[in-house]
Amino acid sequence: MSEPSTVRARPARKKKRNQLPIGILVFVIMIAIGLLLSLRSGQLGMFWLFGGCFGFILQKSRFCFTASLRDPCITGSTSITKAVLIAFAITTVGFTAIKYSAFAAGLPIPGQSYVMPVSLATVVGGVMFGVGMVIAGGCASGTLMRVGEGFAMQMLALVFFVIGSLWGAKDMGWWNLNVIAGAPRVFLPDVFGWFGALVIQLLIIGCLYVAADLWERKKLGTTDES
Repeated sequence: MSEPSTVRARPARKKKRNQLPIGILVFVIMIAIGLLLSLRSGQLGMFWLFGGCFGFILQKSRFCFTASLRDPCITGSTSITKAVLIAFAITTVGFTAIKYSAFAAGLPIPGQSYVMPVSLATVVGGVMFGVGMVIAGGCASGTLMRVGEGFAMQMLALVFFVIGSLWGAKDMGWWNLNVIAGAPRVFLPDVFGWFGALVIQLLIIGCLYVAADLWERKKLGTTDES
């Protein structure tokens, strides 16, 4: 006779700790710090408020530039990629309105001094940063978000992020003098006019959105049919 099979008892699930009191405490502390900063400077208080709200949105939406570039290659999903492209389109319209209003009023165009030259350093730096953020599992915003969640790997990435930024700032003068300064600067309104620059940039974003959608359909086999 065969021996009766024994059924292993499943271990009881560990009850999750209620984090609501901790969340309320953190929220109260954030409000207190915001009030203290506002007493010193209203601008500091606004920075604190914006940073807290922005971090909350990032954490809940899982919005990450790394995922927008990594997921299409690894999983085939482009949902975050398309979200980033939509954000680019919205900010393109918004910043164009702000810049053009200053231009029409004869005022200095906000941010025009930050239009950086396109050089070999741009390509090399972009590739290095892209490889680094995929290995680290997050870009700047994603790393800060996951540090707040307690991820040890992102804490280590943040340390080296700061070290690399300080090193880059130290040597920026040499790079600017020997590599960057002589490269061409491209400000689209100077080439195509304000309306033309807006249309061209939105068309490029639209084409990338369509390409991302088609890529996801090809990799995941999704269709519009129910």
